[in-house]
Amino acid sequence: MTQTHSDYQLSQLDQLEAESIHIFREVASEFEKPVLMFSGGKDSIVMLRLAEKAFFPAKVPFPLLQVDTGLDFPEVLETRDSWVDRLGVRIVVASVEDAIKAGHVVDDGKTSRNRQQIGALLNAIEENGFTAAFGGGRRDEEKARAKERVYSHRDEFGQWDPKMQRPELWSLYNGRIHPGEHMRIFPLSNWTELDIWHYIHREQIEIPSIYFAHEREVVERDGMLLSVGNEIKPQGNEQAVTKMVRFRTVGDRTQTGCVESEATDTASIIDEIAIARVTERGATRGDDRFSEAAMEDRKKEGYF
Repeated sequence: MTQTHSDYQLSQLDQLEAESIHIFREVASEFEKPVLMFSGGKDSIVMLRLAEKAFFPAKVPFPLLQVDTGLDFPEVLETRDSWVDRLGVRIVVASVEDAIKAGHVVDDGKTSRNRQQIGALLNAIEENGFTAAFGGGRRDEEKARAKERVYSHRDEFGQWDPKMQRPELWSLYNGRIHPGEHMRIFPLSNWTELDIWHYIHREQIEIPSIYFAHEREVVERDGMLLSVGNEIKPQGNEQAVTKMVRFRTVGDRTQTGCVESEATDTASIIDEIAIARVTERGATRGDDRFSEAAMEDRKKEGYF
């Protein structure tokens, strides 16, 4: 039988890409002053790549916002700068250290820099008048993120109330906000960690080198392998050892662990992630281990 039409069915990855691009375009047309939260990690890099595609051949029509804890991995900052230079986008850096000096954040000597990002982030959003902030959160990462919608309303204090979320039937998004409020937007909500790596592999996307296996001096603490450095040194009976490791997620050096791995390229990482049974945050983020509701508590306060 002669075929009379082409098969226009998209692959899963193409469907996810199309959905994310649709979200970017919706937000750009609906909100007065959006911003893309950019940490330099794999998820925010994929998000920026999707934004680049959404508006090509024009430039990305909004700035980037990075919250600098002062404890970011150097490799991540180098990759961040490389993307900013290549795309020619403006980046706003909100420093936790500066926020502490200005009195926007209280440093009690106990709270991690990762949690102290909340005050610096909310202050940056208010000072710049951003009405929508793209975040790289995915529903498969953590229980609280699984509760969140694509459009996540934040009140005038930057807080999230999971009981007050707006319905998103048929991918229709309600972006109405009052003065002082803003919306968090999550274009990667329906992606998984494996989808992210398949996309990085397909698009040959530049990511920080610490996502690939390399030799690093580490110490085991609370079931995690932490990178030895100025902030992390062996305590008590702990011993620093050199292992072949890689990072599944990046953040505050004092709270982000690595995993033993031999995966030195994206294809090997995909094979590794395909059989993983613990999400990257559950396996390697110390700040998510304080309680079952640790992430939800932070998100209610304004965390991304």
